[in-house]
Amino acid sequence: MYLRRSFRRSRTGVTLLSLAALLVSGCSAAESTSSAGSTAVAALVALPRATPAALAPYYGQKLSWRGCGVPGFECATLKAPLDYADPGAGDVRLAVARKKATGPGKRLGSLLVNPGGPGGSAVGYLQQYAGIGYPAGVRARYDMVAVDPRGVARSEPVECLGGSAMDTYTQTDTTPDDQGETDELVDAYKKFAEGCGAHSPRLLRHVSTVEAARDMDILRAVLGDGKLTYVGASYGTFLGATYAGLFPNRVGRLVLDGAMDPSLPARRLNLDQTAGFETAFQSFAKDCVTRADCPLGKKGTAPAKVGEKLKAFFRTLDAHPIPTGDPDGRKLGESLATTGVIAAMYDESTWEQLREALTSAIKDKDGAGLLALSDSYYERDADGRYANLMAANAAVNCLDLPSAFTTPDQVEKALPSFEKASPVFGEGLAWASLNCAYWPVGPTGEPHRIEAKGAAPIVVVGTTRDPATPYGWARSLAHQLASGRLLTYEGDGHTAYGRGSTCIDSAIDTYLLHGTPPADGKRCK
Repeated sequence: MYLRRSFRRSRTGVTLLSLAALLVSGCSAAESTSSAGSTAVAALVALPRATPAALAPYYGQKLSWRGCGVPGFECATLKAPLDYADPGAGDVRLAVARKKATGPGKRLGSLLVNPGGPGGSAVGYLQQYAGIGYPAGVRARYDMVAVDPRGVARSEPVECLGGSAMDTYTQTDTTPDDQGETDELVDAYKKFAEGCGAHSPRLLRHVSTVEAARDMDILRAVLGDGKLTYVGASYGTFLGATYAGLFPNRVGRLVLDGAMDPSLPARRLNLDQTAGFETAFQSFAKDCVTRADCPLGKKGTAPAKVGEKLKAFFRTLDAHPIPTGDPDGRKLGESLATTGVIAAMYDESTWEQLREALTSAIKDKDGAGLLALSDSYYERDADGRYANLMAANAAVNCLDLPSAFTTPDQVEKALPSFEKASPVFGEGLAWASLNCAYWPVGPTGEPHRIEAKGAAPIVVVGTTRDPATPYGWARSLAHQLASGRLLTYEGDGHTAYGRGSTCIDSAIDTYLLHGTPPADGKRCK
């Protein structure tokens, strides 16, 4: 479903979307049952404390640091076993970057960061935001470090389709009106999956979150840190929590911001996230109608009416796409427009941009603004090239959990529940949940609790109106973790650290710099 990452202050949006290649991830109705559901599944089992002899060469390797082409940063390549069950079967090479502690003050070690996705480049996030935008006090005391997970960006990326084929894929109608359109959507999912299988056959079976977490432990050791200090956002919370579950005795100071609930199956995750986007849209709608430039209603218009108008606009685009001025001839249809709107739900700072884009599209029949939002979400550049965000997202998600749906008939039966969760986005997100059904590699993971018994305090951060990682998930994860401390941000947007709340930032900075976690249940506005 939709899980994205966020390069704050440097780009639109944050964790990963793709109406045609998504995985997981509202508060709302799901919030009351999320914790209860977590007791029905087994807990992740910790690995033995001793490092297996077959892995000793990986843990003992030395990194050769070099310039990155980005001032102040160094880069290196880390080797990890492709298959942890058979370390002799070959290596995977992982891109690592760091920015050394700037001082003053005693160096506290390495702070590993991950922005989410799955599929988001941690190296890109470090160089574009965390290494220069994290609080100066944190950057002074820690070497800021990132590793692109296996299959992502600079770390032997999973590849599926070329640029023009991806353009076709992202424009596929995800709200089919008849059997012919349903067949076209299924065919699109199959072609995407077949492309991944053809281009990345070696790697596709070994990009799970468990494997990526084990890679992080090798990096921790190679960096010389006895314990892992880590800040993960969105999907990065699942990665960090998985690390804690596997290596509880090696947990240092972990911050999991915009938390996922590992105990839920894919269908529930998708349904919860659908409700989350509806919650975010309601906030946008309430704000929009107070603005003179809102194209969806006037002051006093109920959010439900705003949603009806937007949904009607989507239906119009489904039948009659509008021009965008795109040099490749792409028009704005329902799928790209929906993606553009969802992209703006991640951060309230983009609401003004969304209003302008909707005004141009609705009143002037100019789809350029919404197309730009959609392209930023899919990481498509001006030359028509896509980053591997969507490919890696699907590859990890489809390996981590069994598919939410396996047939179109199952989607049809589930449509009422998805449309109840979100009248605006429910139908499209339900059909998007079918993408893993045709994946060339079977899942290796199952829903599970993560307890991490024996770990140091772990700070779990939840935002009450987070669209992509509903607040109920943070409550559930904090409850599962034996040492979890829930920190709540009462606000809009995806994730909380660095969003502008002095209360949140101070609590996390104090934890990272002094090791003192916030009181469990602390709330900030």
